[in-house]
Amino acid sequence: MDRHLLAIEKEGFTLDGAPFRFIAGAIHYFRVPREYWRDRLLKLKACGFNAVETYVAWNAHEKKKGEFDFSGMLDIEEYLRTAQEVGLWAIVRPGPYICSEWEFGGLPWWLLTEPDIRLRCMNESYLAAVGRFFDELMRRLRPLLSTNGGPILMMQVENEYGSYGDDSEYISWVRDALVSRGADVPLFTSDGPTDFMLTGGTIEGVHRTGNFGSRVESEFAKLRERQPDGPLMCCEYWNGWFDHWTEEHHSRDPRDAADTLGQILATGASVSAYMFHGGTNFGFMNGAYNYDVYQPTVSSYDDDAPVNECGDLTEKWRLFRETVAKFAPIPEIEVPERMPKARYGEVRFTQSARLFDNLDALSAPVACTCPEPMEKLGQGYGYILYRAQVRGPREELPVIVQEPRDRAHIFVNGEMRGIQYRVDEKPTPVPVAVPKEGLQLDVLVENMGRTNYGYHMHEWKGVSEGIRLGQQYIYHWQAYPLPLDDLSRLRYTDGVPAFDGAPVFLRGAFTIDGAPKDTFIKLPGFKKGVIFLNGRPLSRYWEVGPQRSAYAPAPFLREGENELVVFETDGFDTPAALLDDAFDLG
Repeated sequence: MDRHLLAIEKEGFTLDGAPFRFIAGAIHYFRVPREYWRDRLLKLKACGFNAVETYVAWNAHEKKKGEFDFSGMLDIEEYLRTAQEVGLWAIVRPGPYICSEWEFGGLPWWLLTEPDIRLRCMNESYLAAVGRFFDELMRRLRPLLSTNGGPILMMQVENEYGSYGDDSEYISWVRDALVSRGADVPLFTSDGPTDFMLTGGTIEGVHRTGNFGSRVESEFAKLRERQPDGPLMCCEYWNGWFDHWTEEHHSRDPRDAADTLGQILATGASVSAYMFHGGTNFGFMNGAYNYDVYQPTVSSYDDDAPVNECGDLTEKWRLFRETVAKFAPIPEIEVPERMPKARYGEVRFTQSARLFDNLDALSAPVACTCPEPMEKLGQGYGYILYRAQVRGPREELPVIVQEPRDRAHIFVNGEMRGIQYRVDEKPTPVPVAVPKEGLQLDVLVENMGRTNYGYHMHEWKGVSEGIRLGQQYIYHWQAYPLPLDDLSRLRYTDGVPAFDGAPVFLRGAFTIDGAPKDTFIKLPGFKKGVIFLNGRPLSRYWEVGPQRSAYAPAPFLREGENELVVFETDGFDTPAALLDDAFDLG
């Protein structure tokens, strides 16, 4: 077993006593099908990079408290072994918080069920949960440290903490928690190079790195004010950017991105390109920004990266390779061929299942005086329906979902009356007059992704403040949790009637002859909902864009018959999807 020692010296990094610098790129194992790990890592190596950087998504590994999953796409040990096999070192960023435009910044939703919890600080309940996770994680990562013959050269302590808080005791606790569990490689922090971020997010004795996308000289100068010597490193070189719903698709001129990479390398600094290959926020795992304005992230995490969402090389990859070649040798390895794509054509939806006709198949109702949030009912993701019988008579008054988390559909006796979205400046009026015999009020709330960045992370989903008719709160509800993690009990009927305002599941089938290929699901004429492929929640969609296709990688498909289901909440025109060979991110 070859053991290797990375050291932080006054003049820079050394590896086994020789000068070393990281030319790394971020590829997150949990955003890429396992079958494609080697392909993506080889494309990193072929670009001249010497290390892969990855976060660890705690919420993916511990979906339920105390139940850990490191299988399939979550097998981080195999991912790191694959990186080592292709000749890459590794930087691991275990959090516990990772940001990353990932649901809740990687924190498990069930933390919010702890009555006294406070996040990312010296809170006993929070630290106990982190400790249990680190026990499980470090047991797996210890053999993969470079000091034990593995590829991991360096590990991060928390993540961009200075953007959130200033509890230096907590940062020290995370450091000690890693060290006490066997992390004997150099540790580091990464923050934006501003005074308040570096003051809040760093501690003495742990190497400081900076995150930025431009202004190389001034950003490194600010970092040098806090750390006069030692290796400079841009831990996140933002060479692209991600998208929120309703925004324009972000892109950066490839030559500008390559020029900035060259400026970083010309200083002699280390760098990690964020992202080198972004991948996908499959299912419900997108996050959101929230500095008083809620901005949910799309399902694609293409990030305008050198290797795009479906693994293709871009002009940015070619320019990055030319840039790196000026500072480091490019290995003579064969670049993997482009993954084949297929246009499987139109898929007609031939069966339908109305949500209101299938509540008993999807959920068991919970009686509650007030409309309780998802977390209090043991639910992490998806939707939740609240139902109340409202007594009458009452004059016409507006239904108000007080601070919906995040988007609420309001129904009266099964008829859709309006939508209230948390970002609206004022709730859309939904006037309702209650007859003497009363009426049934249903409110369907979609969790569009928990905040991953900002000071509103500690918030429940669904409804926690109440639902009013005018100024009067409505009490005594039946809550139907709808995580949509198992659709097998849905009762479909043949045919697809015109959309009548009620949320509906549509099912279609398509056949693949031979080995499946990557494809892209497009839903022209559909408005908003979720796509399920062969029983797997694949992607959100929304007509507001920018994303207008959902990446369906070949490993998620199968030879022979495949099932495509959409859950549509807002309406559709023609009940058909297109499986295309080209993506559309806006």
